[in-house]
Amino acid sequence: MRVHLGSDHAGLELKDHLVAWLREQGHEPVDHGPFVYDALDDYPVFCLRAAEAVAAERVAGEDSLGVVIGGSGNGEQMAANKVQGVRCALVWSEETAVLAREHNDANVVSVGGRMHSVEDMTRFVEVFLGTDFTGDERHVRRIGQLASYETTRDLPPLPESARGHEQG
Repeated sequence: MRVHLGSDHAGLELKDHLVAWLREQGHEPVDHGPFVYDALDDYPVFCLRAAEAVAAERVAGEDSLGVVIGGSGNGEQMAANKVQGVRCALVWSEETAVLAREHNDANVVSVGGRMHSVEDMTRFVEVFLGTDFTGDERHVRRIGQLASYETTRDLPPLPESARGHEQG
């Protein structure tokens, strides 16, 4: 599988580790940077490129995924989620990695290089890459609502149980 990676200076060491680890696992890592430590670099520069590549390849029918890495992973997740067609999940445990794929069909994972050990974060990425989307109707429906909103900016209709409680 092709895996696109992007980070900032805080995630550089983990990104470099993951590039080598992914190769060892038989994946094809694509490193979008950074390539040298620069404490003043900006994560959107690299994370948007990784997310754009994932989105483009998925539109082309390829099954690539992405990994974005920062100090906490929060900003990197936000950046990746600005790319149309990307569903990036911030993962901090094996369970969140599984649920991101099974329920949300996330195609990019974000991890915080300063939040866990390299071993734990490698395991989170491994679990993410090895988990499939369940395809359950409820999950497909919810992802469809997000995709529709992403392109139309029309809010999904309120369910019957919420009608009469709309805020003005």
